[in-house]
Amino acid sequence: MPDQGSDLHTSRQQKLQRLLGRGINPYPPRVHRTHTNAEARALLLKQEQAEGTRMKADIVAVAGRIMALRGMGKNTFADIRDGTDKLQVQFSLDLLGDDYAILKDLDIGDFLGVQGPMMRTRRGEVTVEVHQFTLLSKSLRPLPEKWHGLRDTEQRYRQRYLDLIANNDEVMPIFVNRSRIIERIRSFMNSRGYLEVDTPVLVPVAAGALARPFVTHHHSLGQDLYMRIATELYLKRLIVGGFDKVYEIGRIFRNEGLDQNHNPEFTLLESYEAYADYNDIMSLVEEMVSTLARDVLGSVRVQYREVTIDLSPPWRRVPFCEAIHQHSGIDLEPFLQGDKSTAELVAEARERGFDLAEGPVHRVYDKLLSLAVEPHLIEPTFIIDYPMAMSPLAKQKPGNSALVERFEAFAVAMELANAYTELNDPQEQRSRFQAQEKVRQQYGDEETDRTDEDFLLALEYGMPPTGGLGIGIDRLVMLLTGQTTIRDVMLFPQMRSKS
Repeated sequence: MPDQGSDLHTSRQQKLQRLLGRGINPYPPRVHRTHTNAEARALLLKQEQAEGTRMKADIVAVAGRIMALRGMGKNTFADIRDGTDKLQVQFSLDLLGDDYAILKDLDIGDFLGVQGPMMRTRRGEVTVEVHQFTLLSKSLRPLPEKWHGLRDTEQRYRQRYLDLIANNDEVMPIFVNRSRIIERIRSFMNSRGYLEVDTPVLVPVAAGALARPFVTHHHSLGQDLYMRIATELYLKRLIVGGFDKVYEIGRIFRNEGLDQNHNPEFTLLESYEAYADYNDIMSLVEEMVSTLARDVLGSVRVQYREVTIDLSPPWRRVPFCEAIHQHSGIDLEPFLQGDKSTAELVAEARERGFDLAEGPVHRVYDKLLSLAVEPHLIEPTFIIDYPMAMSPLAKQKPGNSALVERFEAFAVAMELANAYTELNDPQEQRSRFQAQEKVRQQYGDEETDRTDEDFLLALEYGMPPTGGLGIGIDRLVMLLTGQTTIRDVMLFPQMRSKS
């Protein structure tokens, strides 16, 4: 059977050659445009309202991709779309003369510039009556079959440009809202006195999170470096240096698996505020997320799958141990106090139906939380006061040395944020790092936190009490736009190689 795609590609190549034979440059360097499609449409409506009748409006020059072509005798209609709107244009043999013949070598997917007055057709469709037109870019490949509804998920992610063309009305708004969300986050943080800063992406020590790093090599320096797994330790250096409030929105890289909530590179907001604690940061998160929803979506009530989530403060606060006991029946106190071992915790969890694997205690706690508790956290919830073993960078909770002042924010069974009252005792921090190094040696766990000597040196100069925060921007966008996989809110998600 002949390859229809190949035949269409050949046909377009032949059209390209005919256009060249006419002396037409199919890829001119520029176009004069007076209006976007949306502005041109608005211009006609405004002039009609002023005159109180249908009329031909001013001449406009617009441009866009051809999304439909319809021949009707001596007239041809096309829909062209730019980044603002779709607009009908009308080509007439009587107006264009010999140039009308060029239309037979145009295809859906080509870019055109057209010039003429705005008008309405007999059916009332807002239209440009074309007096002049210019081919701006010849499309050599046809849009996907059934381009109006490209549904091959893998092709959508691998060739996002086709997804944006084919599913424009449903896909484009997600990424417009993503941009608006990030813009509003900056505005929110700036209005509260935070300073946006930049920290290194290539670092000598991949520390500040429990994650496996990507490794690279700097040839001039002759040393291995790592893609950052967090911005935390550099931002806290700035608190040491005298900044009171700093934040960064940047790309983070973690050498981990891919699933609906994880991508090896993702966008993270991290912020640090001197003279604040995790209670202050909880209030900040509640206010930020509810403000974003109101500003971007117009409401603090958002639809996610089949449920409506109310993001208005205050959010529910549940201690870690209480949440585990409520949803698994396991009392963590004996394990936190050392009366029972990690192996006994794994055994008890298995007896209760939770498939936990042997490993470092922090990983066991984390897995138990994800299996037993997270599926129930639909409404916005702060899980607070985590075991110290899970949080080497957080300050101990007064009155309970086994716990730290840490929270994670959840909604729709998905973690959105992680925050601490930051540990600022350099000797205690060194001890915690050393304990993490022992865990790495014992279990060969590449996701254990690492010792950063320069950060410890900075702490020895003194860091004030500080509240720190990390928010996954991609997951926040998922929540606010109702998307169920992280790949639907990333323009170019990581994909497995076809080979």
